[in-house]
Amino acid sequence: MNTEGRPLRADARRNRERILRAARDAFATEGIAIPLDEIARRAGVGPGTVHRHFPTKEALFEAVVREHLERLTHEARGALADTTAGPAFFAFLTKMTAEADAKQDLTEAITGAGGRMSAETEGLAADLRELFDALLTRAQAVGAVRKDVDAADVQAVVVGALVAGRRRGERDRPGRLADMVFDCLLPRGATPEEPG
Repeated sequence: MNTEGRPLRADARRNRERILRAARDAFATEGIAIPLDEIARRAGVGPGTVHRHFPTKEALFEAVVREHLERLTHEARGALADTTAGPAFFAFLTKMTAEADAKQDLTEAITGAGGRMSAETEGLAADLRELFDALLTRAQAVGAVRKDVDAADVQAVVVGALVAGRRRGERDRPGRLADMVFDCLLPRGATPEEPG
């Protein structure tokens, strides 16, 4: 769809997908600081074509972040359907952190460095927060996560795990530091295998 809500022509739709694919890769490796002209070059289109689909770099950034939020929301719903509340919570948390670690754009969105988002994207983020709250509450109810933490605490832990992993440069053992950081969410005296 274009900005007026009409369906895009086939060639315009292909160009939009090429731009989004190039933007995903560019934002994932370099974050929002990458110039729009460089994204156009990587997509194999002119800067004007990018501007027709995304008037600003922030609009393009938001489109990429929105895709991540939609995918994470779908995965969070799947985790809520899982009958093992504790493992489902930690599996989702690990997946979310691993994806954020691989995607600078999502990391910037999590930490608030990506700028202001539209009401639609904010709505998606709010849905994801609600689902995450439900996952956390379920995990706490079965004793898999300590009861004195809330979703904001867990978000801070995720950001801490991301920063720790980047500072340590754990390319040979990805996720190791995140696992260590997540251990702080376990009830005192519990192990990751046997919560509570």
